Amino acid sequence: MRTTHHHHVYVVELADQVWNEARFRRCNPDYRLGKPLVYVGMTGLDPDLRFDRHKAGIQANRYVLRYGLRLLPHLYEVYNPMPYAAACEMEVELGIALREAGYGVWQG
Repeated sequence: MRTTHHHHVYVVELADQVWNEARFRRCNPDYRLGKPLVYVGMTGLDPDLRFDRHKAGIQANRYVLRYGLRLLPHLYEVYNPMPYAAACEMEVELGIALREAGYGVWQG
């Protein structure tokens, strides 16, 4: 029997106010002004449902709960869906790639 891959990486745009959080700034010393501030996560749910759960406070990352604006599917749709192990790896790789591009990134 063939298993269906159902894990996803996703990227949430965060409001500019997240930059006021010292911990977020410390993790993004190479942030380039004007680039998006984002959260990168991995889930076994549909990314839209996972975002809704963050915003409802269910297993929420505090930055997404307070500052999450919208999903940025153009940054992740090409990778989804995938097996669990690949999603774990892709979450890290995508975060690294976005940081290298000057984004401010927080990871799940």
